[in-house]
Amino acid sequence: MKTAKMAIFFMSASISMVATAHVMPLEDFKAKPILADLKDLKALNIPTLAKDEFTEVGYAMVTPSMQQALQERAHKVGKCGGFEDLSQESEHSFTDFNGMLDNLASLKKANDFYQQAPFRLMAVESNPSILSAVDEISEANLRNTVQWLSSFKSRFNKLPDPNVHVVAMKAKVEELLRASNLPSEVTLIDHVSTKQKSLRVRLLGREKADEIIVLGGHLDSIAGWWGGASAAPGADDNASGSANLLETLRIVSQKAQPRRTVEFFWYAGEESGLLGSAEIAKQYKAENKSVVAVLQLDMTLFPGSGEGVIGNMTDFTSSWLRDYLKAINPVYVHANIQDDKCGYGCSDHASWYRQGYPTVMPFEAGMKQMNQNIHTERDVITPALNFKHSMMYSRIAVVFAMDLANSDLSQPY
Repeated sequence: MKTAKMAIFFMSASISMVATAHVMPLEDFKAKPILADLKDLKALNIPTLAKDEFTEVGYAMVTPSMQQALQERAHKVGKCGGFEDLSQESEHSFTDFNGMLDNLASLKKANDFYQQAPFRLMAVESNPSILSAVDEISEANLRNTVQWLSSFKSRFNKLPDPNVHVVAMKAKVEELLRASNLPSEVTLIDHVSTKQKSLRVRLLGREKADEIIVLGGHLDSIAGWWGGASAAPGADDNASGSANLLETLRIVSQKAQPRRTVEFFWYAGEESGLLGSAEIAKQYKAENKSVVAVLQLDMTLFPGSGEGVIGNMTDFTSSWLRDYLKAINPVYVHANIQDDKCGYGCSDHASWYRQGYPTVMPFEAGMKQMNQNIHTERDVITPALNFKHSMMYSRIAVVFAMDLANSDLSQPY
């Protein structure tokens, strides 16, 4: 009976897959190692090979059905579906999962210690050139870019050709940079974990080129738990953050060359477990690159907590960078910043954080008020999306590229 049931399952699964936009690769049926929010793993009774109650992170091997359950639960409790796929880690890393968790605990202790320190007050003075730059942010440009990106039927990383939109974005970036006098590099980054490529634009620093400010967001989209839906427009998730980055690049590429290097990333495969960013951050760490700050823009269009309200994720982000965000806010952004949490692996900043780099993630709303149409065919431009609200996130990115990139500030711990 067990054999018969198994045959029926695979027959029905195969029929279902043929009816969808693409055939699910065989490797997607295998269990994979992940890091995920411990609360979610516990709620779903997913066995953990290792866990850390202090950071609330667990290491587990998950089957496709477990992965589906994780993502469905995430939506029910009002947050992005999040985990970090560790399939491409070395075999040694698989056996050193306690080391991974210990490292996350050490990072949290350092952040907690900083929060208790008496020297945390940070002030940012108004700079006329930055004020002028943030005034150049165009609501119409953001709308046009989101409209363009969401017009692709899907940007899923497991499509037969998952790079159509990546190549198109590269062409847009190159056209934009033709009007710039800044030394720059545009690179498509290949990955081991996905055929989809990440796009990087590097504006070289004039004095401290080895110190890097990273501005990033994922370019892929998904609908359904494994991407089998016929359409995945991903207007909010994450054409919105991608548009914020493109608009930021348009503006800062016309300004003076920054002292530090500024890198823009449009990551591959975030929806399948932070695939692109995980490989990039790991490589940067292996090469001992000096990344001063990582800004993650993932979903900026739905003002679920009210127009002008930013959800400031406090877990797996840098206490120092969160203070910097709050310091620039009254001068350049003018938002209502509300602290919140999203759990481990909710977006690409987790990849950088795990490698020890300072990260910050300003989100479109509180997690419980986020856009509930993401990961569906309904994630399109509607009156509920607010481009004026989204402009705040481009302001943040412009300030990172023009203030932090021209300063000597760095994480003090």
